[in-house]
Amino acid sequence: MIRRLRKAVFPVGGLGTRFLPATKAMPKEMLPVVDRPLIQCAVDEAIEAGIEQMIFVTGRGKSAIEDHFDIAYELEATMTNRGKSLDVLDSTRLKPGAVAYVRQQEPMGLGHAVWCARDIIGDEPFAVLLADDFMMGKPGCLKQMVDAYNQTGGNMICAMEVADDATDKYGIITPGARNGALTEVKGLVEKPKQGTSPSNLAVIGRYILQPEVMRVLETQGKGAGGEIQLTDAMARMIGDQPFHGLTFDGTRYDCGDKAGYVQANLAVALGRDDIGESVRAFAVDLLR
Repeated sequence: MIRRLRKAVFPVGGLGTRFLPATKAMPKEMLPVVDRPLIQCAVDEAIEAGIEQMIFVTGRGKSAIEDHFDIAYELEATMTNRGKSLDVLDSTRLKPGAVAYVRQQEPMGLGHAVWCARDIIGDEPFAVLLADDFMMGKPGCLKQMVDAYNQTGGNMICAMEVADDATDKYGIITPGARNGALTEVKGLVEKPKQGTSPSNLAVIGRYILQPEVMRVLETQGKGAGGEIQLTDAMARMIGDQPFHGLTFDGTRYDCGDKAGYVQANLAVALGRDDIGESVRAFAVDLLR
C-alpha cells in the first residue's frame, strides 16, 4: 500500500557563506526572488503538492524564518488602519500546527539535517525540499513528483540532465529502466570524480523518502566533504523499496550560486505582469 505524503522537511540550518556579507545576519533562505523569499517559494510548492505539515530544520541565527511564517501584529494592524489589503501576506500565515521547528546544533551535512527531524516524521513518508534549488514549472516540481509517487510508491528523487563536465558537482544516478520521465534508480554516487560518472542524471534538491531512511541515517558515517550525506543513505535503501528518479518538466535555477540567483530573479521578473515589460526594456537597453 502506498502511504499518503503529508509532511515535508526543509533543511535551513546552513551558514550561507557563499552569499556573505548579505547572509551575515539574514538567513540565505530569506533572500528574495523579486519579492518572495526562497523559503516561501519552496513552501508554496509544497502546499501545491498537498503537504500539510512543514518541518524546518534550523540553526542559530535563523529566527527570521520563524517570524516570516508567523502573524506580524504591528505590520498587519498598520496596514489595516491604512486601508491596505492583507492578501499579500496570506501565504506567509500557515495554519496553527502546520509548522514545526527543530534545531540542528552543528552543520554536519544534509543527511544529518534530515535525521534531526526523525521524531516529527515518525513512521510516515516525507518530502525534502532544498530552498536553494528554485524550480519553475506548472505544475510545480513536488506536485509532479507526488503524482508519480502515487503510482509507484517507494522513494523518489528529482533528476536533471547535466553536462558531462559537471557531474562531479552532484549526486548522480546509476539508471535502470526508463519510462518517460521516470527512471529506475539502480545506484547513487555522491560527486563522482571526472570520468567515473555512471550517467549524467543528477539528483536535484527534491526528494520523497520512506521513514526507514531515518534508521539508515542513524548509523550513517561521514562521506564526501566530511559530511553525513543523504545520498549515501538513500543508496543503501536501493533494492529494498521501489526507487525512481523523475526528470522535472520545468526549469531549475541554482540559487546557492550567485549567477544562478541573479538568473532566477531575472526570469521571474520578466514573467510578471506588473514589472515584466519595464524589466525587459531595461535588459534590452543594457545589452546594446
